[in-house]
Amino acid sequence: MNRPSHKELSGKIRQAEALVREGSTYVLSPLALAADAVDLDYSMGELPEVLGDLLEEILPDQYAGTSPPQRSYEEQIRDAELFPFRWNCVRFLALIYFKFTIRGHAFWLVSLHPDRREGGGRP
Repeated sequence: MNRPSHKELSGKIRQAEALVREGSTYVLSPLALAADAVDLDYSMGELPEVLGDLLEEILPDQYAGTSPPQRSYEEQIRDAELFPFRWNCVRFLALIYFKFTIRGHAFWLVSLHPDRREGGGRP
């Protein structure tokens, strides 16, 4: 079976939306996220709203990960499956890279920044 399927990705996005709405949100690397927030022109206080907007916007077809999903090696989320997405984001008017995982009953933000591939993102 080729994973993650469209149905699995849709479910992960919906689950992530629910956890963010509940406030069950953690950030893997707060300092890196704060620097990337400056690049995207939002404040850390806006993060719950930003996450809600992004999770409403992304589609399963924008999955940018491996099949099967890569697992994290970071201690807090060790072995959790990672779900990266890349798309032209309406909220930020830029090509965005957004990666999260769900561990237990918590949403973990792993990455949120302009796409850093050659030619991607904003200058």
